[in-house]
Amino acid sequence: MSDSAMTNNDSLDDKAMPLLDHLIELRRRLIWSLVAFIVAFLLCYHFSEQIYLFLAEPLAKIMRQQGEQPHLIYTALSEAFFTYVRVAVFGAVFLSFPIIAMQAWIFIAPGLYRNEKRAFAPFLIATPLMFLLGATMAYYFIFPIAWRFFLSFQTAPAGSQGLHIELQARVSDYLSLVMKLILAFGAAFELPVVLTLLARVGIVTSKGLKKFRRYAIVGATVIAAILAPPDVITQVGLAVPLIFLYEISIFTARLVEPRPATID
Repeated sequence: MSDSAMTNNDSLDDKAMPLLDHLIELRRRLIWSLVAFIVAFLLCYHFSEQIYLFLAEPLAKIMRQQGEQPHLIYTALSEAFFTYVRVAVFGAVFLSFPIIAMQAWIFIAPGLYRNEKRAFAPFLIATPLMFLLGATMAYYFIFPIAWRFFLSFQTAPAGSQGLHIELQARVSDYLSLVMKLILAFGAAFELPVVLTLLARVGIVTSKGLKKFRRYAIVGATVIAAILAPPDVITQVGLAVPLIFLYEISIFTARLVEPRPATID
């Protein structure tokens, strides 16, 4: 391919902009992102109780199966209010992320070559999808197993005597644990996206990832021990998908990594 043809294929779509215009454009995108987040926050706060009930449903379902009346408590006057605020912020991040990502892409795209835009576009789509997949796994698979394990430590003596150990979970503590697990699993499922992108730009290779496999297994175990609650069930539930996703990353890295140039 001639140099002129390569220049045409890799040319920028937009004209160069002065620094002041870049700053004005950045401010515009930040304003749109902030407006999207505020609107999403107000909407999520209006439905904050329903969102919290959705997050608490895995625990409530197990309690009903065990013949208990589902309930959570709060011990401070402002605890329930600030819990709903945190729920609204959490939901607003999810709801406004596509718009914020779009605004970031609008700002960055004019500085990329056409082939770079085609290369990065799949990763923009895969990032929220993989995060949603991780959050879904945490909600529908990990939560029921973990909550059933924690509730198994309750004791209910048949007679009036004896020590009765009963769960009295606080709404803020439950929300903190749920948010931590959802964010942990969502971030963990970004591993193939990150490693595939690094392979696409030539920073890592599939052979290098294979050689690093044993360290990746140890790293996945350590990360799961840090991010997950201090119980074996959730730690294994996070470590195993991390290892599996690392293996997928090796395969996807092989597909997208630059091929060495052949000499005719």
